[in-house]
Amino acid sequence: MWGNRARRRGSTAACAIVLALALSGCAGETFQRGYVLPEGALEQIPLGASQEQALLVLGTPSTVATVSGEAFYYISQKADRPISFLRTEVTDQRVIAVYFDTNRKVRRIAEYGLKDGHVFDFVSQTTPTGGNDLSVVTTMIHNLEGKGS
Repeated sequence: MWGNRARRRGSTAACAIVLALALSGCAGETFQRGYVLPEGALEQIPLGASQEQALLVLGTPSTVATVSGEAFYYISQKADRPISFLRTEVTDQRVIAVYFDTNRKVRRIAEYGLKDGHVFDFVSQTTPTGGNDLSVVTTMIHNLEGKGS
């Protein structure tokens, strides 16, 4: 009689272990796509720094624009999948923009993302007003939204 109880407890424990191992394979995942900003990198590029210094610190940009002066854009996206077989959901999108003057010196740095559904500059803590640059950044962010899965 005691032997049967011990076997049942053993098989229950074994089932619990197998179930826990199976469920651990379903754990969520986080994906980082595009540019990964190194810790403290933006602080290493003061206003007036050369274009070469920006390239050394940040690396090759995702894209370059010459809409209203030259700018380097570094594009990234973070997405989470709560359980391995569910759809991936975009949780953060960023565009780091380094703007240069005519002498190829850093004029301004911005880090754009979405806040409350609007494009927001996390460096200056402002919502940019209209213009060519804003339409370029807005297009980049909205294009990223469609690539979340």
